[in-house]
Amino acid sequence: MNEYAYPLDPDWSTEEMVKVIDFLAAVESAYEAGIDVMDFQAKYRVFKEVVTSISGEKQIDKAFQAASNYSIYQTVKRMRELLKEGDVSQATTKTRKIKVS
Repeated sequence: MNEYAYPLDPDWSTEEMVKVIDFLAAVESAYEAGIDVMDFQAKYRVFKEVVTSISGEKQIDKAFQAASNYSIYQTVKRMRELLKEGDVSQATTKTRKIKVS
Protein backbone atom coordinates (compact mmCIF):
# COMPACT_ATOMS: atom_id res chain seq x y z
CA MET A 1 0.00 0.00 0.00
CA ASN A 2 1.33 3.40 -0.98
CA GLU A 3 1.34 6.41 1.28
CA TYR A 4 -1.19 9.07 0.39
CA ALA A 5 -3.89 11.05 2.12
CA TYR A 6 -7.52 10.06 1.82
CA PRO A 7 -9.81 12.78 0.47
CA LEU A 8 -11.80 13.73 3.57
CA ASP A 9 -14.13 16.63 4.25
CA PRO A 10 -13.18 18.50 7.44
CA ASP A 11 -16.89 19.11 8.08
CA TRP A 12 -17.53 15.38 8.51
CA SER A 13 -17.80 13.94 12.01
CA THR A 14 -15.24 11.41 13.18
CA GLU A 15 -17.81 8.65 12.64
CA GLU A 16 -18.42 9.81 9.05
CA MET A 17 -14.68 9.95 8.36
CA VAL A 18 -14.31 6.38 9.63
CA LYS A 19 -17.10 5.24 7.29
CA VAL A 20 -15.46 6.90 4.28
CA ILE A 21 -12.00 5.59 5.16
CA ASP A 22 -13.41 2.08 5.55
CA PHE A 23 -14.96 2.30 2.09
CA LEU A 24 -11.80 3.68 0.49
CA ALA A 25 -9.83 0.85 2.10
CA ALA A 26 -12.32 -1.57 0.49
CA VAL A 27 -11.61 0.01 -2.90
CA GLU A 28 -7.90 -0.50 -2.25
CA SER A 29 -8.57 -4.13 -1.37
CA ALA A 30 -10.47 -4.62 -4.63
CA TYR A 31 -7.35 -3.57 -6.53
CA GLU A 32 -4.75 -5.25 -4.36
CA ALA A 33 -6.22 -8.61 -3.33
CA GLY A 34 -9.90 -8.69 -4.15
CA ILE A 35 -12.86 -8.26 -1.83
CA ASP A 36 -16.09 -10.17 -1.38
CA VAL A 37 -18.79 -8.46 -3.44
CA MET A 38 -21.33 -8.52 -0.60
CA ASP A 39 -18.83 -6.99 1.84
CA PHE A 40 -18.01 -4.29 -0.69
CA GLN A 41 -21.69 -3.58 -1.33
CA ALA A 42 -22.29 -3.14 2.41
CA LYS A 43 -19.37 -0.73 2.70
CA TYR A 44 -20.58 1.21 -0.34
CA ARG A 45 -24.04 1.59 1.20
CA VAL A 46 -22.52 2.99 4.40
CA PHE A 47 -20.31 5.33 2.32
CA LYS A 48 -23.43 6.59 0.51
CA GLU A 49 -24.96 7.51 3.88
CA VAL A 50 -22.15 10.06 4.23
CA VAL A 51 -21.65 11.05 0.59
CA THR A 52 -25.21 11.17 -0.66
CA SER A 53 -24.77 13.12 -3.89
CA ILE A 54 -23.37 11.82 -7.15
CA SER A 55 -21.31 14.99 -7.55
CA GLY A 56 -19.80 14.46 -4.09
CA GLU A 57 -18.94 10.88 -4.96
CA LYS A 58 -17.34 12.02 -8.23
CA GLN A 59 -15.25 14.63 -6.38
CA ILE A 60 -13.98 12.06 -3.90
CA ASP A 61 -13.33 9.58 -6.73
CA LYS A 62 -11.33 12.16 -8.67
CA ALA A 63 -9.20 13.09 -5.65
CA PHE A 64 -8.76 9.45 -4.56
CA GLN A 65 -7.81 8.34 -8.06
CA ALA A 66 -5.29 11.19 -8.39
CA ALA A 67 -3.66 10.12 -5.12
CA SER A 68 -3.87 6.33 -5.43
CA ASN A 69 -4.64 5.43 -9.06
CA TYR A 70 -7.64 3.45 -7.72
CA SER A 71 -11.07 4.25 -9.14
CA ILE A 72 -14.21 4.20 -7.00
CA TYR A 73 -16.25 4.33 -10.21
CA GLN A 74 -14.59 1.27 -11.78
CA THR A 75 -14.87 -0.71 -8.54
CA VAL A 76 -18.56 0.10 -8.07
CA LYS A 77 -19.14 -0.69 -11.75
CA ARG A 78 -17.53 -4.11 -11.27
CA MET A 79 -19.65 -4.71 -8.15
CA ARG A 80 -22.82 -3.97 -10.12
CA GLU A 81 -21.73 -6.30 -12.92
CA LEU A 82 -21.19 -9.15 -10.46
CA LEU A 83 -24.52 -8.49 -8.77
CA LYS A 84 -26.30 -8.59 -12.14
CA GLU A 85 -24.71 -11.95 -13.01
CA GLY A 86 -26.77 -13.77 -10.41
CA ASP A 87 -27.88 -14.05 -6.84
CA VAL A 88 -24.56 -13.62 -5.04
CA SER A 89 -26.35 -13.61 -1.68
CA GLN A 90 -26.71 -17.38 -2.19
CA ALA A 91 -22.96 -17.76 -2.78
CA THR A 92 -22.08 -19.51 0.45
CA THR A 93 -19.77 -22.08 -1.08
CA LYS A 94 -18.51 -20.01 -3.98
CA THR A 95 -17.71 -16.46 -2.88
CA ARG A 96 -17.54 -13.87 -5.62
CA LYS A 97 -14.77 -11.35 -5.27
CA ILE A 98 -14.35 -7.99 -6.86
CA LYS A 99 -10.89 -7.77 -8.38
CA VAL A 100 -10.11 -4.66 -10.37
CA SER A 101 -6.99 -4.47 -12.48
